Amino acid sequence: MSFAKRVATVLLILGLIACASASSELRSEAVGGYGQITGRIFALRADTSLAFANIIIVGANKGAMSLRDGRFTIRDVFPGTYTVKVMMMGYKTLEIRNVVVRANETVEMRCRLTETIVSETQIIEVTGERKVIDVSANGVRSSVTRSEVKAGDRLSVRGGRSGEITTRISGRGRRPATPIQRSESAIQRQRHLVPNNEAYARVDANKFLSVIEKPMSTFSIDVDAASYSNLRRFIRGNTLPPAHAVRVEELINYFRYDYPEPDESQPFSITTEMSDCPWNVTNKLVHIGLQGKRLMLEDLPPSNLVFLLDVSGSMKPANKLPLVKSAIRLLTRELRRNDRVALVAYNSTVSLCLPSTRGDQKRTILDAVDRLQARGSTAGAAGLRLAYAVARKNFLKKGNNRVILATDGDFNVGVSSDHELVQLIEKERESGVFLSIMGFGTGNLKDSKLEKIADKGNGHYAYIDNILEAKKVLIREIGATLFTIAKDVKIQIEFNPAKVKSYRLIGYENRVLEKEDFNNDKKDAGELGAGHSVTALYEVVPVGPDGDLSYLDEFKYFHVGIDPDAFASREILTVSFRYKPPAGDTSRLITKTVMESDTRFDKASDDFRFSAAVAEFGMLLGDSAYKGKACFEDVLAVAKEAKGKDEQGYRAEFIQLVEICSLLTKNQ
Repeated sequence: MSFAKRVATVLLILGLIACASASSELRSEAVGGYGQITGRIFALRADTSLAFANIIIVGANKGAMSLRDGRFTIRDVFPGTYTVKVMMMGYKTLEIRNVVVRANETVEMRCRLTETIVSETQIIEVTGERKVIDVSANGVRSSVTRSEVKAGDRLSVRGGRSGEITTRISGRGRRPATPIQRSESAIQRQRHLVPNNEAYARVDANKFLSVIEKPMSTFSIDVDAASYSNLRRFIRGNTLPPAHAVRVEELINYFRYDYPEPDESQPFSITTEMSDCPWNVTNKLVHIGLQGKRLMLEDLPPSNLVFLLDVSGSMKPANKLPLVKSAIRLLTRELRRNDRVALVAYNSTVSLCLPSTRGDQKRTILDAVDRLQARGSTAGAAGLRLAYAVARKNFLKKGNNRVILATDGDFNVGVSSDHELVQLIEKERESGVFLSIMGFGTGNLKDSKLEKIADKGNGHYAYIDNILEAKKVLIREIGATLFTIAKDVKIQIEFNPAKVKSYRLIGYENRVLEKEDFNNDKKDAGELGAGHSVTALYEVVPVGPDGDLSYLDEFKYFHVGIDPDAFASREILTVSFRYKPPAGDTSRLITKTVMESDTRFDKASDDFRFSAAVAEFGMLLGDSAYKGKACFEDVLAVAKEAKGKDEQGYRAEFIQLVEICSLLTKNQ
């Protein structure tokens, strides 16, 4: 072969290698995960960090708010080219175009805002530098290049590490809206950022009901707290949650209250309190609390757990399958020798990744967890059937038998409708195997489906937005999460018509029952776990101080009579509870009366006032027609005063969320 031919052959081979490499890179990008945008916001003139600036990715339903040091992070950004806006009251809006986000890469920004008297949108002149960093397989930085970034330039990052831009802005824009218009448009803009492929069941707030027409209010307890951690995810991402994602009772029940321990004869205690309603001072607020019996870890019965893990392609992001694996690792540390764990994974197919294994074989369990990878579609129903079969095979007669489903809620292969899934789960629960749900991730969360199937599976639904929430659910509250002490728990309130004109149950909209359901032991209701507390609030309209009962004359064909003793009594209502033991089929009854009270709101207990603040917050986020004079400032003031001991810091975190929401609706 001549020298020329040999050169041509070598060039051809090199060209083929280059093409293959490029093709491989493109394939990698096509199937890769999400990227993220991080950075820091400064004031151009003072060169100081700016807190509470709003950073929004136009058209991507993503955003963030800068922290006190000016830093921000927008996670789980789908690969693509975007326009990023930085907005803050008192500064000109910065618009950065052609920002390229690639899979598994981070774009870093260093943005400087110019102070202005009015909020403006302007033409942007961008200057600064771009870093392109190549990192070798062993992590050693091999090269750094810099270049000027001008208006219209594309900012991209190769090698999966960092990039930086510095901005200078100038221009003119429109005048700001009035304060009221700005608040309304801010709420609308924040709602617009909500991912449109998440699914939430419609929530229509309970109405005020006449005591004469409906003297009894009946509902199933709800110990879920998923709504709170889910809305926290939105708020931390600088957006208000969708109104139907707000289930007020789940917000209230996220927190622990200082209820007394039950005595030995009952699985739970009952606490009641009454005071003024903070958002409508002419009404009263009634607080009802149940406290389940607490059990130490060593006193809990053995567990037969089957983790049913969604490992479909939608679970790739860091806040999905990787967080699921971290959560299971936390729980594995707490497992005892007499506990058993199995892992069932499902995507396009279903597989038993770990047969039922003793809790002390931690290395075996952890190795199986480490091998999990996300890919394929979602055969959720088939996974449920296998998980239940594994749980039944290893059933513990005197233990806790439970399937724990970890997913973002998507079921797109096989049985997929809510009705069919509910039928499957209702049939399986008869075996004594309960179902709990842990929801993960953003952008694809099927909240309505997960909440419904957990309810029908005699379990509860938690949303895990970070590793601390996983610790709360699986470690700190393990008894409440995994061990049922009472099932089919129902509450029925009978109001005294001589004292109460009308009432409204706050929250529990999808748990309301008919009056006849209370004594029907075949009617399914909520489960109470060891150490769980359940809180319910009623807003009541009292009969006037002069005892005016003219509203009774509304009826034409019958006369409403009230027991004369009701007028002399101080009883405002009677609370009745029904529950079944975990292995029982016959319910037991407990009753307690609540007396009218003139206790001023500022003199009520910390628990009463804090729960009222949470309820008011929920009504604001859900845009309830019954929010009265509620506002974030009042919620903030009450929550701060009623924070109490707060050993775990959950109430302090709530206060921060309220502060962010207040800013989101003002600083736009």
